[in-house]
Amino acid sequence: MNIMSKKKFAILIILPIAMFFISLFLGRYHINPLTIIHILFAKLIPIQSDWSSTMETVIFKVRLPRILLAMLVGASLSISGASFQGMFQNPLVSPSILGVSSAAGFGAAVAILYSFSSFTIQIFAILFGIIGVILTYFLSRVYKTTPILMLVLSGIVISAFFSALISLIKYAADPYEKLPAITFWLMGSLSTTSTKDLLRIIFPMSLGIGGLLAVSWKINILSIGDEEARSLGIKTELLKGVIIFCATILTATAVCVSGMIGWVGLIIPHIARMIVGPDHRKLLPASLAIGSTYLLLIDDLARTVSSAEIPLGILTAIIGLPFFAYLIRKTKGRWR
Repeated sequence: MNIMSKKKFAILIILPIAMFFISLFLGRYHINPLTIIHILFAKLIPIQSDWSSTMETVIFKVRLPRILLAMLVGASLSISGASFQGMFQNPLVSPSILGVSSAAGFGAAVAILYSFSSFTIQIFAILFGIIGVILTYFLSRVYKTTPILMLVLSGIVISAFFSALISLIKYAADPYEKLPAITFWLMGSLSTTSTKDLLRIIFPMSLGIGGLLAVSWKINILSIGDEEARSLGIKTELLKGVIIFCATILTATAVCVSGMIGWVGLIIPHIARMIVGPDHRKLLPASLAIGSTYLLLIDDLARTVSSAEIPLGILTAIIGLPFFAYLIRKTKGRWR
């Protein structure tokens, strides 16, 4: 590892850690930074308490779970996008390419329409997200193989189908109570998250991230084409299934706690690729670090820049669109 690589590695490690601690200091309820440090250390070593219980509740029950969830969601969407871009050999692919986001959004909209609990809403989002990808996968099957182009086209069809169903749900919803709740959820937010949400998603997200990191070197081979990968002894259908399964679990779980947040899984892999190159053994960990930092920054802006919280999907689109246009100009279409 040369000096430049060591610097990049150090930055990618320090960046999310620094953003984590900065985010603890941000919020409408002002707490002195030194007091926050004392509260954190009080959990490790005995320190005399000179702060109110309200401050401790704000740190451990409100800010800390939200910060960790934002980092997990950003990391999950980013590594899923990077893996799909390598598998599909296409820089315009995002985690929602196979219809998981639209299907998960429909599941959540149905649960909200029938006034189910927040936990049931999350379960519906995950289940329908998985169902959407299963429909895409079987629709794309051609003579016991799954061509990349057929996967993309099938994903577009399924995504459009569930988007239409979401519109139908919104049309049928009560315009005074249910429709605003469905619309706000679909725009993406972490405002209602809790420690329970964190505990629910940490295992499936860890499973998905670990699975993608384990096959990262095989994605390098898969990105050169199916025939070449098969000639090198790679079981391409099995590998695609593993990647799709892990990315689906990550995306559906992210959507179930944060709603539909666009552009993260599309843009972050490009930024990581500019920093560490196209090798997925480096690209996936870099996407994790940058994605977690990016969405945490977006969430900090969402909850601090105005009196009313801004939905995350709006901010990621406003920031993502011009930035992606800049990336296109800068890279001149060279993404490998």
